[in-house]
Amino acid sequence: MRTLVVACVLVLGSLGACSRTERAAQPPSIAEVTVDTVDQLLAKQECQAVDANGDATRKKLGTLPGAVLLSDSETFLTSELPADKSRPLVFYCTNTHCGASHQAAEKALTAGYKNVKVMPEGIAGWVKAGKPIAKVGS
Repeated sequence: MRTLVVACVLVLGSLGACSRTERAAQPPSIAEVTVDTVDQLLAKQECQAVDANGDATRKKLGTLPGAVLLSDSETFLTSELPADKSRPLVFYCTNTHCGASHQAAEKALTAGYKNVKVMPEGIAGWVKAGKPIAKVGS
């Protein structure tokens, strides 16, 4: 069983945008929120989820329902984000070993977005918690 868990972590860490800089190298200035908190905020329509994953991760694991799908965590255009810069945004990528969500969140802060957070558990944590996902074309 332990071997299976390790294999899953290695596969998830190698998907899509998470081949980028690891989270540990990211600045700690961005607030982090849990999967359960994001689920509650989304249910109340009090935030916008923003997916910083690549296509391969999205196809394999899905996305949070209603999430904005960035074209790329590094080079996305800020016009891909909601026009209202005061709207709370929660960025996520694959898992705690992925830095794409932090990178995209930093770009949003630099562009003037005021309420930016990251869900470090990512889509893998969301799925593990049994939360609903949206499927992306195969």
